[in-house]
Amino acid sequence: MKQRLKITLLLMFILMLSACSSVTDVEEGTVEDPIKIIAAHNQTSTDNPYQDGLLEFKEVAEELSDGRIEVEVHAGTIGTEESELIEKLVIGAADVVLVSPGFMTATGIEEFDFFALHYLFESYDHWEEVVDGEIGREISTLVNEKSENDFKIMGYWSAGARHFYGKHPVEEMADLRGTSIRTQTSGVVSEFWESTGALPTSVSWGELYQALQQNVVDSSENSYPYFVQQNHHTTQNGKFITETAHDFTTRFLLMNGNRFDEYDEDIQEILQTAADASVEAERQAIIDQDVEYKQIALDAGAEVNEIDTTELEEVAFPIQDRLAEELDMIDVLEEIRNLRKN
Repeated sequence: MKQRLKITLLLMFILMLSACSSVTDVEEGTVEDPIKIIAAHNQTSTDNPYQDGLLEFKEVAEELSDGRIEVEVHAGTIGTEESELIEKLVIGAADVVLVSPGFMTATGIEEFDFFALHYLFESYDHWEEVVDGEIGREISTLVNEKSENDFKIMGYWSAGARHFYGKHPVEEMADLRGTSIRTQTSGVVSEFWESTGALPTSVSWGELYQALQQNVVDSSENSYPYFVQQNHHTTQNGKFITETAHDFTTRFLLMNGNRFDEYDEDIQEILQTAADASVEAERQAIIDQDVEYKQIALDAGAEVNEIDTTELEEVAFPIQDRLAEELDMIDVLEEIRNLRKN
């Protein structure tokens, strides 16, 4: 009898241990490793709108996921060239990257080039109305389909209004004749500058300060926060700024669509919400910094002048027409032009 009781008690003890172990396993099973998101842009300065946007993405994603998502933001540390960032996005070494239309055309999706057209937009408000409306949604769908889901546009960022800066002011288009300008050397960007009489020249962004200082190129073009942060306005060939506003610039916040689709629906919603928040933060930062860095340039001795852009626009419009026809986007171009106020 005593022996049977001992056996019974021993079995009960074993069952209790087993139950405790099962509960522990269940509890441990609920603690999953966080989803690691690598988010990157190619600017080495952390004091720029790109960084503000990705930090907002990080904050919102981590807060809404209650720690299930961890975002690591890289400012030029995993690539200062967009080609590096795209390569990392495709192979899975990066999850969120920021890229420009001109570069993305090299991926074989020619429709990206449409956003590189000069004087396509007459103002920042015009640009915003286009990218946030039906046209922006149509482009997103097209890019996703043509890339076979490699590229998913999570949002449209701005890089501000791009202006000319060089070794002399530009009072009229004729002043550009024979001037070497650091810009894209192929595609519609190059075609525009060649049509003005300028000479498009290839110089990497990281080497541009020295190139301007040593007279390798006569000029360049960008928005205030980016070229002033790099001190281009202090060089021999960057002192004179002409506010051409030839491009209200689009940047694409991309994810790998195949990777995105692997996440649970709630994680997808959090990532999209974070992307939307980053769009708002980055756009506000570029507006604020545009004013701030223009003043920094002026205080440092740079000279700023405005220009009647009529001649430049007359050069740009035929290039827009031709590209729209080639891409079968004539209707899109007409829609964008119809949204102009002037």
